[in-house]
Amino acid sequence: MEIGDAPAIRPAEPEDAGKIDRGQRPSSSAGDATTLDRADRDAAPPETKSGRDQGKSGKGGREEELQGINIYLRMGTPLPDPPKEKEFSGEPDEAYGAFQRGLFLTAVDKALPRAQLGDPAAQTLLAEIMSRGLGVKRDLKGASFWYGQAAQGGEPSAMFKYALLLMEGKYVARDKAKADEYMRNAADAGNGSAQFNWAQILVSDNPGVRGLTMAMPYYEKASEQGIADAQYALAQVYTALKDVPSEKKAKARDWLERAAKAGFDTAQLDIGIWLVNGINGPRDYDEGFRWLSIAAKRGNVVAQNRLSHLYINALGTRPDPVEAAKWYVLSRRAGLTDPTLEDFYLGLNEEQQKQAIDGANRFRRS
Repeated sequence: MEIGDAPAIRPAEPEDAGKIDRGQRPSSSAGDATTLDRADRDAAPPETKSGRDQGKSGKGGREEELQGINIYLRMGTPLPDPPKEKEFSGEPDEAYGAFQRGLFLTAVDKALPRAQLGDPAAQTLLAEIMSRGLGVKRDLKGASFWYGQAAQGGEPSAMFKYALLLMEGKYVARDKAKADEYMRNAADAGNGSAQFNWAQILVSDNPGVRGLTMAMPYYEKASEQGIADAQYALAQVYTALKDVPSEKKAKARDWLERAAKAGFDTAQLDIGIWLVNGINGPRDYDEGFRWLSIAAKRGNVVAQNRLSHLYINALGTRPDPVEAAKWYVLSRRAGLTDPTLEDFYLGLNEEQQKQAIDGANRFRRS
């Protein structure tokens, strides 16, 4: 069957899909669909769409947002009314509704008949439940079957997942050509993760400027959807390509900062270096020091090395030879050599060296 063709109607129990093992549970008359079968379940509950962006502190993060609301309330002014929700005129999807409420067995009961009749959305939901073992026994082979059926029906997220399965070749036969086709179709259908991965494939298959130019539109689309890896890559592409319009180049630092705020430690390292060195914008030693500190404390070895230099040269912070030596010791232990920092360290007195080592040891234990 070609991609995009209507999927064939399946028999009630497709042999190649496997049976859904629900484990022992009460009879349906006793409300089995609302009772979660936790036996053999080793996957986490479904992550919310905005989960990756919540719980961040720092500039623009959740902590700052809450502080802003508290200040607003203390002023004695009521908060503005939230925007009016759009009325939903379509038919509610009972299977997805049950899934979102954590009623996974109910979701299976609602989705399975539709999946067998060729509904790509129901097939995708069934594949998700089986792949993660939510309320049923985990079955990656059966999930792969349903991802494949939904992918043939043109469901974007299923095409993306099935493309990954075809690349891996563990539960379905490896097929790069078909994987690339599904990945490209999922990307063109608007799936953000597929857009980033298709851009990566284009860069890999077309080395140099040509590949980066071909990949750039997909990096841009994925970045707009909040994919941090794409935001980081887009910042690098805008910087590397000479023919990128000036208005796009001017946004390179913004995209890199977005990736840094999403917790991407390599982006945190790079935005720190860009700010200190004035790359793609003015120098800002204070902000550069802040981002390098964040990356260093998260264990980024290069950031630890650069942070040591900032303490020595008092860039964005006060001079502190002991703190500088501490970060150098940590980066040296990780295998990053630096003759300049080694000379600096050897020039410290014995007490300062001891304090630096103690600080590095405390950091490792924290």
